[in-house]
Amino acid sequence: MSAEEIAQKLWNLCNVLRDDGVTYHQYLNELTYILFLKLSEVKNFEQDILEKYRWSRFKAIKDNKELYDTYRDLLANISADSENATIKEIYTNASSMLRKPVNLRTLVTAIDNIDWFEDTEKDKIATIYEELLEKNANEKKSGAGQYFTPRPLINVMVDLIVPKIGERWNDPAAGTFGFMIAADHYLKQKTDDYFKLNDKEREFQKYEAFTGCELVQDAHRLALMNAKLHGIESSIAMTDTLSQDGEAFKNYDGVLANPPFGTKKGGERPSRTDLTFLSSNKQLNFLQHIYRSLKKDGKARAAVVLPDNVLFEDGDGLKIRRDLMDKCNLHTILRLPTGIFYAAGVKTNVLFFTRGKTETGNTKNVWVYDMRTNAPNFGKRTPFTRAAFADFVKAYTGGISIDEVKNGWQGDIDEAKRAEIAKEDHRWQIFSREAIAAKGDWLDIGLIADSSLSNGDDLGEPIDIAREALVELDAITKELNDLIKELS
Repeated sequence: MSAEEIAQKLWNLCNVLRDDGVTYHQYLNELTYILFLKLSEVKNFEQDILEKYRWSRFKAIKDNKELYDTYRDLLANISADSENATIKEIYTNASSMLRKPVNLRTLVTAIDNIDWFEDTEKDKIATIYEELLEKNANEKKSGAGQYFTPRPLINVMVDLIVPKIGERWNDPAAGTFGFMIAADHYLKQKTDDYFKLNDKEREFQKYEAFTGCELVQDAHRLALMNAKLHGIESSIAMTDTLSQDGEAFKNYDGVLANPPFGTKKGGERPSRTDLTFLSSNKQLNFLQHIYRSLKKDGKARAAVVLPDNVLFEDGDGLKIRRDLMDKCNLHTILRLPTGIFYAAGVKTNVLFFTRGKTETGNTKNVWVYDMRTNAPNFGKRTPFTRAAFADFVKAYTGGISIDEVKNGWQGDIDEAKRAEIAKEDHRWQIFSREAIAAKGDWLDIGLIADSSLSNGDDLGEPIDIAREALVELDAITKELNDLIKELS
């Protein structure tokens, strides 16, 4: 049975649990608790689990009510009773949404019936879990999509930013840890699963290379599990990067991130003392944190997903963009197609930049690629795949194809090669720092002119537009209500 088939089988169990009122997101949490027990047996770390909670004893309980009571006891006490840090974190504040003991039995039996002990199956566990996370993210009603960036986008960002062995990478809004896992996977592919490294290098990659921070406990739990399944044991903090805790996150060789959309609750500004420009706009604060968290060695780099408003917002936005272009070489902006994220209608971009050794004058030219104008309406009928990035990858690298980029691209930006591509591809444009300054340091640039922009051909179906508008109105209403509550 393939990993996809196993994932689908486990996912289908959620339908069985509907009678218990369990949502997809709650189901995934529940599955995480049970999978971790089974994993401890498969991956040979069962000694870290207290004997009374080990899988062999757990599954041997014949009476459904006794099994259910043992499970609830486990969730209530395993975190406090265990000395293992990962177990403590994964089961912190764990509780079950299951109400019927027979449904727990169904889950335990289904997981146990999979032949995890075949070597080929062992390797599938991480893939299966990733499949489940992606399915959960696609269930927009669960709200979990905000923790999941489309995998084709993640992989292309990693390929172009070129992580290296021995570097420290961070995601300050980690979600399910997808960026760091993709970077780890990229390096494993290049080093025969780290077999080519010496012991010291291998230990560094496992315990120190990839770190993150996630504010939401459920997402943090999924991130820990995801990392564990992929053999990563480094720190994933559960806190707010924009709080004072975030001041310790610095001196990284690289950052990959998709910060959360929206504003701080009630317009609250972050409590950090080390940011020069404090805004109520989360993305602007995250952007400022990210470029300041990079080493000042002229090599540290980042690729960050950000919404359009970051490119043109006045006030703090203007100051932060100017500061970014001073401190870093902002060399590339990718204008992403609409409709690829959970939040309908949100227009997004990827900013690629390298931290300079000096504090000013690091951006000379900004290259912008338009993947948005006349782009397909990605969705179930037109899946968003890696192939969609083929022309952008060729432009970014100055001629290397998307099939060759993993092994043929070393990360050095060549302006002359990029200019050659621009002669053939009108979506690829260059803007000098002076030209951007003349536009008031707006970065909302590089969308090609097209007649369809004015006649509405690329706006999508009217019903989708109405739904997107309703989502935005709901979000605005909620923020206004929160603000009123804060002020009253």
